[in-house]
Amino acid sequence: MRLSYCVVNTSGRDDLLACLDAIRATHPEDVESEVLVLDNASDDGSADAVGAWIGRAGGFGERARLLERDRRAGKAENDTLLLREAAGELCLLLNEDSELRPGSVEALLDALDASPGAGAAGARLLDTGGTPLACAWRLPGLGTALAQALFLHRRLVTQSGGDETREVGWVQSAAMLVRRSAAAEVGYLDPKFFVYSDETDFQKRLRDAGFSILFVPAAEAVHHEQLATDRAAGSRRVTEFHRGRDLYMRKHHGRLAAAIARALTSWSYLPRALVAVALPGHSPSWYWLHARRTLRPWRHEGLAEAAEAYNRRLTDAQARAARAE
Repeated sequence: MRLSYCVVNTSGRDDLLACLDAIRATHPEDVESEVLVLDNASDDGSADAVGAWIGRAGGFGERARLLERDRRAGKAENDTLLLREAAGELCLLLNEDSELRPGSVEALLDALDASPGAGAAGARLLDTGGTPLACAWRLPGLGTALAQALFLHRRLVTQSGGDETREVGWVQSAAMLVRRSAAAEVGYLDPKFFVYSDETDFQKRLRDAGFSILFVPAAEAVHHEQLATDRAAGSRRVTEFHRGRDLYMRKHHGRLAAAIARALTSWSYLPRALVAVALPGHSPSWYWLHARRTLRPWRHEGLAEAAEAYNRRLTDAQARAARAE
């Protein structure tokens, strides 16, 4: 099989259905494919909604399969499960809040066909208004941390400008085509990363194994950034974000470099917090939270702990139901 669409969903039913509709609407008819949806123990009826979508999608739905987890797991673990289950030689990893635009799949496939040494290719991500988002960067290190601290990251770190397909350090995995054999060669994604920096680590290991990473501006996907805009997750999301960054730095650059990077990153949020005081619609407390959590992210509760608590509630509810029978 040529292509496997691989979608992970965690209680994002409406976004997920829009994602699936976009897959169906933009899929190249001459490409043999399948659709794999992994539902990450959602509590919003997502699994039933996918079943109904498969039923009304006709022949396209016949190529779709739902994998249901009874406990929540991290993004890296879920993406790895999909990559292992997939039959396609190429796997298009998608967040449930991503919508492919027409021509995107063809552009990504063409990019990997033209570059046999590439392990992955990322689409250009757009916000809901169609404005391009930063979605490709140099791989993290002390140099990128210093550039961020000096507010030069847009010029020296971000690599998602321009209109030509090119090699970059890493791309965001909200719409990323992966060569499955390359993923298997490097051992897939590291489950130590719950979410955030999981794809960065994965692409670093691909590059270390000799594969290149491509950014493909001709491929576009709208990214609703459900997780990034979910302020209800608040401090847990911020903690997990900086925890992933720190884990990446410790894994690939050592503890000393990770400590320096934490200090530089924390500093970079302080001027933003001060400026936010005078700017309408900006929250100084949000930047201050980032500045504090980046220093010792392991001391605070993140999304991983929230998932563990959710799983405990599921287990307790199942135990109560069993006792009631």
